[in-house]
Amino acid sequence: MSAGNDHDPIPSDDEPAAATVPLLAPREGVPDVVTTAADVDEAAALLARGHGPLAVDAERASGYRYSARAYLVQLRRSGAGTVLIDPIPIAGGLGSLASVINELEWVLHSADQDLPGLEELGLRPAMLYDTELAGRLAGFPRVGLAAIVAQTLGFELKKGHGAADWSKRPLPDSWLNYAALDVEILVELRDEMAAELDRQGKSEWAAQEFEHIRLAGPPKPKPERWRRTSGVHAIKNARKLAIVRELWMARDEIATRRDIAPGRILPDSAIVSAAQSVPSTIDGLRELPVFGGPRQRRSSRAWLSAIERARALPDSELPPLTPPFDGPPPAGRWARHHPEAAARLTAARTELSALSEEVSVPVENLVSPELVRRLCWDWELPPTADAAAYIDARFAAGGARPWQRDLTVPRLSKALTDEK
Repeated sequence: MSAGNDHDPIPSDDEPAAATVPLLAPREGVPDVVTTAADVDEAAALLARGHGPLAVDAERASGYRYSARAYLVQLRRSGAGTVLIDPIPIAGGLGSLASVINELEWVLHSADQDLPGLEELGLRPAMLYDTELAGRLAGFPRVGLAAIVAQTLGFELKKGHGAADWSKRPLPDSWLNYAALDVEILVELRDEMAAELDRQGKSEWAAQEFEHIRLAGPPKPKPERWRRTSGVHAIKNARKLAIVRELWMARDEIATRRDIAPGRILPDSAIVSAAQSVPSTIDGLRELPVFGGPRQRRSSRAWLSAIERARALPDSELPPLTPPFDGPPPAGRWARHHPEAAARLTAARTELSALSEEVSVPVENLVSPELVRRLCWDWELPPTADAAAYIDARFAAGGARPWQRDLTVPRLSKALTDEK
């Protein structure tokens, strides 16, 4: 299935925005927050009497808490209105709600952010529509909720509490107003985006992407996450790198147990500082920035124990300075070590960039950049093999959707086999 560009042009970021109407409060007001099992049953019955898709949002406490737990769930359905649920006191009592809403099409914005926390509550959609991803496929230059709502529906959504600590209780009235507004017109936005994608001939593309997200599950943890410690690149000694690792792991264990964001337990800068200084006593540790503070002083023994574990490791158990690669090395090194692969990657990127312009879809949404890198690095096409079939099989094994393969495989097979 192909898509053309015969739809109305989407304004760029440089074009003046059309006049918008501020959306200041929900049309039926802010409902009381559901906090009891009886209220859940009542909310479920209310939503069951509604009709059409269900607008869904969830507020987490990223930056404050370790988990992806939902601290407020917002639901809205035509004919039923808006429901706000505090899942913390009733996390195990949402069965009646699940029996109603799990059979519906859910409309979310950036669904992959909220689905894991909702899944923990036993809430999962039978169908999914992601308005943020729809905006990407439609070629919108900005895909934040406020930007898309302003562009398509003409309303101005006031932002300001998205990064708040939603684990706080009681939740302020202004936060609840903000939360209710996030689902107020989400179904209307879904209908507008669906019409836009239909005009562009991309409805099937979107359907495949939404189903992929719905079934994907939470992302797998990246290996050696401790190497993402900010400032770790300054550590050039394996023993000191082991200290970073041990302090990171000690912090992660505390953060998990207490459900507090790791940076609020101990900032990355303090971990790197301790690794550089290698204090051997509690007094020496407390002389370092952060570690001398009143909260950190109570944990001094835990931090010093982590440092001592790293100091006691045999050389054979020290982490390598360069992380092991799971796949191709950084593309910047290809030209020197594997020039043929570098040439393939350049050709592939050039072709995908041109295709992206033609169909108004970001390159990263046409096909996973990691799949392209692996294809170009591991290219092993037998002399008599069909390049298109080879690429298609590689992409299919890597999870590329049919619409992505239909678009990219013919172009890449030609780009990667043409004689230069």
